[in-house]
Amino acid sequence: MEKIMNVILVDDEPLARKLIRGFLQSDSRFAVVAECGDGFEAIKAIKQLKPDLIFLDVQMPRLNGFEILELLDEPPPIIFTTAFDEYAIKAFEAGAIDYLLKPISPERFDKAIQRLFSQNTSSKIAVPALNANWSGTQRIVVKNGADVRIIPLNELVYIESMDDYVKLHTEKERHLKKQPLQQFEDQLQSSGFVRIHRTILLNTAYLQKIEPMGKDQYVALLRNGQQLPISRQGYQRLKLSLGV
Repeated sequence: MEKIMNVILVDDEPLARKLIRGFLQSDSRFAVVAECGDGFEAIKAIKQLKPDLIFLDVQMPRLNGFEILELLDEPPPIIFTTAFDEYAIKAFEAGAIDYLLKPISPERFDKAIQRLFSQNTSSKIAVPALNANWSGTQRIVVKNGADVRIIPLNELVYIESMDDYVKLHTEKERHLKKQPLQQFEDQLQSSGFVRIHRTILLNTAYLQKIEPMGKDQYVALLRNGQQLPISRQGYQRLKLSLGV
């Protein structure tokens, strides 16, 4: 007898969940074990029920679909469901089985199910490199045990490299996140962040002035009075970014 796959539906639109639930009810290989209308509710249900498959919307309140993936240690197979086609590349880079555009037709849904069973569903989903640019508001999600902290980019003063981790510095808090500094640099260059040192990515909105500290040596003086070292290459990057 074929194993029944337990499924969780994650979408803030009840009608969208009802449509997918209706598709699945006609297929004896699936059992819908939970429906979630927001990201935090979804994370709780996924960790508790450990589903075999998730139908996941991209744009939702509180946490978007990619942020949910980032907060899961070992995500199960994912089929994205969304009205926005611009996230398709990111979805497949994250290892999604399929990417269904709303309104979803029965024929297109059936193709996604065929793709699900034609692939190795035990393979792991890749955690996205960074979620900051995958939602309307730019932010970074940090997990500390069971606690989840959402940091808007405009509150982030600088990011400091610490081996395989980075330390995220706001004016009031510090958070560790397991991710290379290079990934943040690649994603945040267009958001006013500049690599001023091998270990430091600075939000230039918090830069007050650049002060010399000897021949070819400089420090960044921040609005809160803090000083950060600037390398030679970092100084050139800063000048280019600031247009000086």
